[in-house]
Amino acid sequence: MQFNIITIFPEILKSYYNESIIGRALNKKIIAIKYHNLRDFSNDKHKSVDDNPYGGGPGMVLKAEPLIKAIKSIKRKKKSKVIMLDPKGKIYNQKTAARFSKLNQIIFVNGYYEGIDARVDKFVDEKISMGKFVLSNSELAVATIIDSTTRLLKGVLGNENSLETESFKENFIEHPQYTKPDQIKFNNKIYKVPKILLSGNHAKIKEWREKNSKKID
Repeated sequence: MQFNIITIFPEILKSYYNESIIGRALNKKIIAIKYHNLRDFSNDKHKSVDDNPYGGGPGMVLKAEPLIKAIKSIKRKKKSKVIMLDPKGKIYNQKTAARFSKLNQIIFVNGYYEGIDARVDKFVDEKISMGKFVLSNSELAVATIIDSTTRLLKGVLGNENSLETESFKENFIEHPQYTKPDQIKFNNKIYKVPKILLSGNHAKIKEWREKNSKKID
C-alpha cells in the first residue's frame, strides 16, 4: 500500500514512521510512504503557499493552485483515494481504517492555518476529521490514519490473531486484560485477577470476555 503525503513539513514525522509497526511495514515493503513538499508546486519566487482570506479575517488560507498541482502530479493507482484532513469531515473510526486498508493508495492533503481554499474540494474524494478538537497541523492526524490502517494489512503484526479481539472490533471495546501475578498488594489491600480467568475453562472465559466487552454506537 502506498501513502502519499502533501505537506509543508516533510521532515516532521519521518522518525515516527521509521519506528515500531510502521517501520516494520516499511522494511518489509508492505507499505511505502512518499512525501510531496507543497512549496515545490508554488509559482511564487518566495515559494509561498498561503495568503490572506478573501472577505477579511484572521490567519492565512492555503492557496488552491499549488495544492491542485500537487494532487495532479501524483500518479494514481487503481484503488486510491485523495483524503483531505478537515474538521468538517467525517469522524475517523475503526470502520474507516478497515475500509482504507482495502485501498492500494491514499493521497493525503494536509491542512494548516485557517484552512484550505474551497476550490480544492473538487479534487478530493473524501474529507476526514479526527474529532472535535484542534491540532496545530494535520501531520499528527495523518500519522494516526497511517498507523491504524497499516496494522490491518496482512503481514504487519507479529500475531495477526490479535486483530480478532482488539477494541472496536464489531463496535465493541475490548474486555479487561490481566497478567501475572494473579494477585498484588498495595496499602494492605489485595487486588486479584478474576477467578474465571484462572480456571482453564475456555468456554466460561469466552463467555466472561463477551460479557465484559462494552458495546459502543
